[in-house]
Amino acid sequence: MSYKDFTINSLKEKFKLNFFYDVCLFPEIVEYKIPDYLKLLLERYIFLALAIDTEKARSEYIIAPVLGELKWNYKNKISLFSGNVFNVDEKLGLTGICDYLISRTPEQYTITAPIIILVEAKNDNIKSGVPQCVAEMVAAQIFNQNQNNSVEDIYGVVSTGTNWKFLKLSGSNLYVDVIEYYIDTPEKILGILSAITN
Repeated sequence: MSYKDFTINSLKEKFKLNFFYDVCLFPEIVEYKIPDYLKLLLERYIFLALAIDTEKARSEYIIAPVLGELKWNYKNKISLFSGNVFNVDEKLGLTGICDYLISRTPEQYTITAPIIILVEAKNDNIKSGVPQCVAEMVAAQIFNQNQNNSVEDIYGVVSTGTNWKFLKLSGSNLYVDVIEYYIDTPEKILGILSAITN
């Protein structure tokens, strides 16, 4: 078993998680000032990513530039990993590759705690990515505990590139934001990611 094999029901059963779907995680968003280069990049490549219409294209042409901007802006505070193996507990099925992982440390050569955000890229279905993202969040919670780094909340994002859905794991409570954010307002997406990072 690995992250991608989990379902909502198996997550509830195995990890005793309580799911909440009716919350607004970010009622007030301080919008991020999008640099001109990122505006131009998204303007040029969103069409291409959607025309190719694969997870890889959406990930490379839309998600990676957004997360790259976050890393650049917070280079002395966070590290960004892409496509890394993140095997935390094989017996629990918490193994596999994370699309993107952000850690609250500038150490870029190895994944160290505390892990704060996991981003799961999906081709065209946000809902299908939620169980895998939640399993990765549980793994991050365990990883942080094993490293004696107490981080109260782990955040997750499931994104098609154009749509972004945020999640929060706090103890055994999993919150799925009722709002979905769209790439035509990148200042809100990066505003949320910045708030989580700080």
